[in-house]
Amino acid sequence: MNVVCQYTKRIGKLCGLAQKLTFHQSRHSFGTSICLTQGVPIETLSQMMGHRNIKTTQIYAEITGAKIEEDMKRLSEKLKNNYHL
Repeated sequence: MNVVCQYTKRIGKLCGLAQKLTFHQSRHSFGTSICLTQGVPIETLSQMMGHRNIKTTQIYAEITGAKIEEDMKRLSEKLKNNYHL
């Protein structure tokens, strides 16, 4: 874990971040920005992050408004022309 923390700090410096980048922040970013927004199911993400309980993954993986909008559009397309009022 120490090596990961060193790389995380180096990445933060290279990106010019004023705030120190932590391992914990990088897990949140990985879960939310990289995986969930790209369509990785939370069950898969849970395994990737090494969690035994999906509730732990839900702490790291915040659902963004953009993700909800994307999922609603996808659902709308799938249901299109299947239901009529």
